[in-house]
Amino acid sequence: MKEVHVVAQGKGGVGKSFSSSLIAQYLKGKEQVYCFDTDPVNPTFSRYKDLSPQVIKLLNESNNIDSRNFDSLIEQLIELPGVGVVDNGAATFVPLMSYMAENHVPELLAESGVRLIMHVPLNGGQALEDCLAGLSQTLRSIPADVVVWLNDHQGKVLKDDKSFTDFKVYKDNKDKIIGIIHIPNRNPDTYGKDIEHMTGLNLTFNEVATSPEFTLMPRQRLRTVQRDIFEQLDKVPFLAGQE
Repeated sequence: MKEVHVVAQGKGGVGKSFSSSLIAQYLKGKEQVYCFDTDPVNPTFSRYKDLSPQVIKLLNESNNIDSRNFDSLIEQLIELPGVGVVDNGAATFVPLMSYMAENHVPELLAESGVRLIMHVPLNGGQALEDCLAGLSQTLRSIPADVVVWLNDHQGKVLKDDKSFTDFKVYKDNKDKIIGIIHIPNRNPDTYGKDIEHMTGLNLTFNEVATSPEFTLMPRQRLRTVQRDIFEQLDKVPFLAGQE
């Protein structure tokens, strides 16, 4: 592969699988994409049949990283063509960070010509401090470019009325943060219900366009969501789609 996108956050329920599906759908229009779900508790990403994710069991019976399965994943990320998208669960966040650092995985990928991009979702509200801790650990321990996803579903990502670009963690690491994707909390009675319906059925935007589960106006609203996210992703300097 020439590029690997890993979605990771130590806080659960912050939209990792949703972000993973958005990244995979965006890249699928540009490259051959391979998807992997390493969440041992909630393998939601693996249920997106249109993306054909492969389930990787990273934890053994002792809840430790199974090095053989992880080694196999890394080898696929290096040897397969195109780009990869990995959705990592909260339960495997700490052992994954430790394993990647101990085994110098980012350096191995770089030496193999594979660019590593870490995607870190942040939720507002009560989850924010835990999310920021996960972001800080990722920035501190993984030498890679980082894309931050601001998910307003549980509240705007604000701290002391300051936006993310005013946070200390951003100012101290803005050379590593190559993009910020904002998922606004749209009208919950229209957009919110449509997104919930789509994700509840584990459908992609392309599937929604032909699914009898959705009528004209929900499809129109979801096209608006897709266009908004994809236009933001267009501004991030990914290798995917570049000559």
